[in-house]
Amino acid sequence: MAEVLYYAIPAFVVLLVAELLSFKYLRDDDLVGYESRDTRTSLAMGGGNVVINAIWKFVVLIAYAGLYELTPLRMPADEWWTYVLLFFADDLAYYWFHRVHHEMRVFWASHVVHHSSQHYNLSTALRQTWTPMTALPFWAPLALVGFAPWMILTQLAISLIYQFWIHTERVKRLPAPIEFFFNTPSHHRVHHGANEVYLDRNYGGILIIWDRMFGTFQGETVRPRYGLTKNLRTFKPTRVAFHEFVDMTRDVRGAKNWRERFGYVFRGPGWSPDGRGGGTRG
Repeated sequence: MAEVLYYAIPAFVVLLVAELLSFKYLRDDDLVGYESRDTRTSLAMGGGNVVINAIWKFVVLIAYAGLYELTPLRMPADEWWTYVLLFFADDLAYYWFHRVHHEMRVFWASHVVHHSSQHYNLSTALRQTWTPMTALPFWAPLALVGFAPWMILTQLAISLIYQFWIHTERVKRLPAPIEFFFNTPSHHRVHHGANEVYLDRNYGGILIIWDRMFGTFQGETVRPRYGLTKNLRTFKPTRVAFHEFVDMTRDVRGAKNWRERFGYVFRGPGWSPDGRGGGTRG
């Protein structure tokens, strides 16, 4: 099975270079733009993610294939409506994957990588986790209802390709019908904002309708301040990749009882017994 996402990499590079040049020759002081150290870190995180996923995807494929063989249900590969159902099922799975990765610290420790940049450009889209293992359970139900593993992974790749272009400040608001139904640069800038009003909002992948349905939608009202509530002071890829796991382990070791240990792992990334916060948010 071909990894669709890898075929999109040349297009990612072309668009990234085009956006970079636009900041060089079409200056706009209202936009954050690029910074060389930040961009190098984002590219390093993206490269590491590609290498790790080249191995991890085999585990995912085996797991979903096992679940697929266990169920008597089958979604026909030769019917158009199968792919319509798959589109919506995948996007709903992504919404809950994304939401849980913001609302539970053990999952946030993996996802925080993507929010660690204080810049917002196409290179930020490539700043991906080196611990993708936390995503596996969220698409397992699709295999159990009869979607073949190749269908699930292909649609997931299509969703990630779509989400690349929304990591930009160059695109303002799109026509109202598009903004209502789809995830757009405006909606995703909100998601990357560390402003209090923007925290834990706009989890959608391709569609924004799930956020409207489940009460997590927030429109772009004030200029976003990108990054985390407690920003990193390093550009080292290994620190970016694992800092929240290290901080969470430290908090667990320092906890007084099992209630506190459980809270540091399974409650929100900002939780602590005294209410002062046990981790970064973004």
